[in-house]
Amino acid sequence: MRLNIQQTEPEAYKAMLALEKYLGSSKLSGTHKELIKMRASQINGCAYCLNMHSRDARKAGETEQRLYLLSAWRETTLFTPEERALLALTEEVTLIGQHVSDATYQQAAALFDAHYLAQAIMAIVTINVWNRIAITTELPLEA
Repeated sequence: MRLNIQQTEPEAYKAMLALEKYLGSSKLSGTHKELIKMRASQINGCAYCLNMHSRDARKAGETEQRLYLLSAWRETTLFTPEERALLALTEEVTLIGQHVSDATYQQAAALFDAHYLAQAIMAIVTINVWNRIAITTELPLEA
């Protein structure tokens, strides 16, 4: 591990934990939260977060098949329209340099109310920050 941000900058780490607390009290379903975390972590190549959230997803009832096929979600019928909208939004927010298309945003906005959509965006943003912390500091995998 290069740097332990929790020890070096505890106030910054507490701010991140406050985001997690907010998301924990949000109306986002457990499935939606875990799909967002898994898909962003796949895109970012964050082994630490993939390891953690694949376990969390299984505990929340996610199936092995859907986890294995998550990176190819567009090619399956295993994901609901709501999940597909969130996965598309997750990909575009994670790859923000390519911008979030109007089509992707409108698809999500048509399926979710403004509060749920805002919470989903915050979940996507938050896992991207965690991914960047874990990758940059070379956070070791938990057994």
